Amino acid sequence: MRYYYDFIIVGSGIAGLTYALKVAEHGKVSVITKSKIEGTATWHAQGGIAAVMSLPDSIEKHVNDTMSVGCYIGDEDIIRLTITESKERILELINWGVVFDKDKSGDYDLTREGGHTEKRIFHAKDSTGEEIEKCLYNLVINHSNIDVYEDFFALELITQHHLGMKVTRNTKDIECYGLYAFNQKTNNADTFLSKITFLATGGCGAVYEVTSNPLTATGDGVALAYRAKVLIENMEFIQFHPTSLYHPSERPAFLITEAMRGEGAILKTIDDKEFMHKYDKRGSLAPRDITARAIDSELIIADKSYVYLDCRHLGKEFLQKRFPKIFQKCKSTGVDISRDMIPVAPAAHYQVGGIKVNKFAQTNMINLYAAGECASTGLHGANRLASNSLLEAIIFSHRAYVDSASKIDSISLNDNVPDWKLDNVTSFTDNDIIENSIKELNILMTKNVGIVRTEDRLEKVSNDLEKIYKRTEEIYQCSKINTSLCELRNMINVAYLIIKMAQARKESIGLHYLKK
Repeated sequence: MRYYYDFIIVGSGIAGLTYALKVAEHGKVSVITKSKIEGTATWHAQGGIAAVMSLPDSIEKHVNDTMSVGCYIGDEDIIRLTITESKERILELINWGVVFDKDKSGDYDLTREGGHTEKRIFHAKDSTGEEIEKCLYNLVINHSNIDVYEDFFALELITQHHLGMKVTRNTKDIECYGLYAFNQKTNNADTFLSKITFLATGGCGAVYEVTSNPLTATGDGVALAYRAKVLIENMEFIQFHPTSLYHPSERPAFLITEAMRGEGAILKTIDDKEFMHKYDKRGSLAPRDITARAIDSELIIADKSYVYLDCRHLGKEFLQKRFPKIFQKCKSTGVDISRDMIPVAPAAHYQVGGIKVNKFAQTNMINLYAAGECASTGLHGANRLASNSLLEAIIFSHRAYVDSASKIDSISLNDNVPDWKLDNVTSFTDNDIIENSIKELNILMTKNVGIVRTEDRLEKVSNDLEKIYKRTEEIYQCSKINTSLCELRNMINVAYLIIKMAQARKESIGLHYLKK
């Protein structure tokens, strides 16, 4: 099948849906997603979205917090424009129908998280992402100019390479004409041609054994872009959320939002002792890189697999009202958080680096944009400030819309590209081999490229990854494609980028901690 659109969007989280709603006023739009709406990281986001709304907060305070937590290697111009535009974008979400919590006086019930010096987090109890996603999705599916393709897996960006031209990383003016996508219902590869392509595919947490991300977070956008010779940066900065519910039989791990510590919950050792003051004067509200390393250190000292988060003093009524999802989830595992401390451990959570974009979310490929977790804007530096991610997504989706809408009428569809060639292979992929390779990759990345790294372990995992890569490519060349195989290939690409960029950065900074 061949499809023709003005705008093609890959991904259905907050970045993709925001962009879709805006550009739909300027042309025909398709939203391609490899799963369902619940498969997005946005849907699972608990904490909230940061924005400067009123005194005593200020743009300068939020800028300083973002710079500080990012270890001062973020792009200050990007940070400033993001925070300056935050109020307008939040009000836009509210006008679209997103409902954030208010206090008894009718003001927004702003909260605080690690690294923030003021209460500036808008939230909808502990289901903020779900509230946003539901609202945006309802608007999208009822828009006459938007088509949604669920269960379509993006395979490859279409460039001059598919017209017979040799394309390398030194090639200038590479153009994007759309993409090939695998229809998981028909097992066919379809051709989607567009004037503008927008990647909003989320992160890569599924590369790790323990992750808070949905298992669809296999780094697809970064892998797609990398194979098409688009610039990628800062992949060494993988953020581990300090507090996921310790429940080893469950993958992905259930997140215990940082907002709980913002409301006064305290991290403690197995023997009920506070420990964060030993690592940072901000205690349990230290930034995530510091907190995750502190917990990792305590686990090694005690030879345990988890520490505790104590919120018992906050009271049952408050906990049930403010954190209903967490309350019920913990209860289902036998933990009453009003009486029991919550066992927690770090989990791979957020990809700080990714597809390099400018202030209008443009990549170095003509007519290709990216926003959300798959993109690297310069906002986060070496470590993301809590609740800046949803903000970044709406800011850069809007800026991509402004730029692409101004260009759309001057771009022509290229209908000369060939359809995807399905080779005459008859063998089906052995899914057991694929699953075993994914498990092997997860273990290697968790053990060697996690919270604490060494040069020796990075070198070893690089060699081990090469073996998985060669084995997987042999399978790919002689087998019918399926989603699991394609996800494995993408995870290998992303793991390679994380390792190589970690090896290239010799100093410890932020989320990249190199033990000598």
